[in-house]
Amino acid sequence: MSDEKNPFLLIARINVKPDCVEKYLNIAEEVDKRTEEEESGMIMHNFDSDPNNPLAFTWSEIYQNSDALVGHFNAPYALEYLGKHQELAESFDLEIYGNLSSDAIAGVEALGLPCKHFKTTRVGFCRSEKFSAR
Repeated sequence: MSDEKNPFLLIARINVKPDCVEKYLNIAEEVDKRTEEEESGMIMHNFDSDPNNPLAFTWSEIYQNSDALVGHFNAPYALEYLGKHQELAESFDLEIYGNLSSDAIAGVEALGLPCKHFKTTRVGFCRSEKFSAR
């Protein structure tokens, strides 16, 4: 599979500061709405709460391809969200599952966030035609 055209999963694990959960949910909702409106390459974008820790949350994001990730990271509203995140949260750790283009990797590195990138092995498949219909 091409490193530039395959869908992939990004998981961002966040720990919010005490007494900042409602403010954080507001900024997450704001960036989620803009992402839904403006990014057709974002297939799924969920913000989930940890059942064991009321201060822990996870973004689960499925991107159509590397270009979609680069577009998301360059969107002014996503950058604004990250700026507000720094005021309200204690951590932001990324995990990426799947192959990325060199531009997408550079975009991830430019964020300066802890990131673990799991590259696809020869085992597995993607029904990419399901994503290309969008």
